[in-house]
Amino acid sequence: MVFEDVLEEYLYHCMARGYTQKTMINKRQECKNLKIYLKEKRGITELESITTFDLRAYFRIKQQAGLQPQSIVTMYKMIAAFFNWCEREGYLSENPISKVVTPKVPKKVLNGFTVEEVQGMIEAFSYKTYIEARNKAMIAMLADCGLRAMEIRSLTVENVKEKTLLIYGKGNKERIVFISPELKKILIKYDRMRKQYFKDKIIKEDCFFLTYLGTGLSHVSLYNVIKEAGKRAGVEDKRVSPHTFRHFYSVQSLLSGKLDLHSLSLLLGHSDITTTQRYLSSMNNEQLIDKATSSSPLMNMKGS
Repeated sequence: MVFEDVLEEYLYHCMARGYTQKTMINKRQECKNLKIYLKEKRGITELESITTFDLRAYFRIKQQAGLQPQSIVTMYKMIAAFFNWCEREGYLSENPISKVVTPKVPKKVLNGFTVEEVQGMIEAFSYKTYIEARNKAMIAMLADCGLRAMEIRSLTVENVKEKTLLIYGKGNKERIVFISPELKKILIKYDRMRKQYFKDKIIKEDCFFLTYLGTGLSHVSLYNVIKEAGKRAGVEDKRVSPHTFRHFYSVQSLLSGKLDLHSLSLLLGHSDITTTQRYLSSMNNEQLIDKATSSSPLMNMKGS
C-alpha cells in the first residue's frame, strides 16, 4: 500500500475521533516529516517496506540534531499511534515501531503554586469591568476544577449547570466536573456582568468565556490572562500556565484526603491512572508530611 495514502486515511480517522485542531496540526506535521525522510533518505514510498531500522535511523537523526529527549518522545508517540492503528486495521502484519527504543526523559519536578499564590491570582482581578470579572472567574475555575486550556476555552454556556460543568476533553470524551460553592459565587457575579455587557452586543460564539468582541478566547489569549494574573500576584520562578493550575488542583485534592486517586483521575479526564500518579511524585516534603500526618492510623484513632 502507498504510505502517503494510508497516512491520509489515518489523519481522517483522527479527525473523526474529534482530536483538537492543535493536535491535528502536530500530527500532520510529524507525519509529513516522516514521509519526506522515508522518501528522500531511504527511497521508501510503500507502507510494507518500512522497517524498524528505518524508524530507528529517523529518531537517531532527531537526536543528532540536538532535540531534547522529551521532544523526541512526543514525536515517537505520534508516529507510534499511526503504526499501531495500521496494525489494528490489518495493514501491517508486523509493527516496525514496536522495537524502537526512545531516549530516557529526565524527571522534572514541577514547582507548583502555593495556596497563597493562587488566592493572590484570583484576587488580582476585580468586578469593575466585564474583562476583569471574566479573568477572575477563569483563574478561579482553573484552580478549582483542574481543567485543560482547551476545555476552559471551549466550555459553552449550556454546559455550565447549577452545580456541575459538562466537559468535553481529549478525544471529545465527556465528563462531569463539580462546582464548589466558592466558585459558584464567583461565576454568578461573572455571569451577571456577562449578560449586562452583551445586552446590546452580538455574541458570535457559544462560549461561556468571551472576548470583548463576543468571540471565544484563543490559546494565546488565555495564556496572556494567566501570565497577567501571575504578574499581578507577584508569582516568580514558576511556570504560570493552565497546566500548573491543573497540577495545583490535583495536589490539593490529594492532600485534602477527600479524593482517592481513581476519583481524581476521572475528574481530570485521564485515560490512565498512571498519568494521575505523577502528581504524587511532584509533592514536596512538607506536603507529603502533611498527607502522612492526616492519614496516620494513630492520629485518626483520637477520640474514637
